[in-house]
Amino acid sequence: MIRHLLRRALPAFAASMLALGVPALAVPRPGDQAPPLALPGADGRPVSLAALRGHAVYLNFFATWCGPCRVETPDIAALSKAYASRGLRVVGIDVGEDATRARGFVHEFAIPYALAVDPDSRTRLPYGGGLYFPLHVFIDARGVVRIYHPGEMSRAQIESAIRSVLGRS
Repeated sequence: MIRHLLRRALPAFAASMLALGVPALAVPRPGDQAPPLALPGADGRPVSLAALRGHAVYLNFFATWCGPCRVETPDIAALSKAYASRGLRVVGIDVGEDATRARGFVHEFAIPYALAVDPDSRTRLPYGGGLYFPLHVFIDARGVVRIYHPGEMSRAQIESAIRSVLGRS
């Protein structure tokens, strides 16, 4: 019900913002080349899509205060481990928060994948990160966005998307 309302309301909201002179966010669509992404990691090491080229990548944009994000995290961690040997690379992107908060999240959930921090919400422009929580972006090994999904996903939906993007690799 809520997804249905959002899908109907968001285009109207975007049109009204454009009419007011607010610049549009051009989020990637399936088939688009993934926008560049380079952020500091929660552990201090840089995280970039360029370094992951040749691997299927699952970007998960979240915030530590987001309830649905917290619910999904254990499944994402488990699926990250299950599909790592097939070449999947998962990157969590903590939007609008600092590395200290992100490190606490890594510890709380025993996150095995790379976690980047975006305290200034820079990913908002190329990815729409921070507009929806959670936000899921699945990218094939050639760097092409295959699935862009704002909002919650079940474990089965995430796994299906992972299998789809690995199948295209």
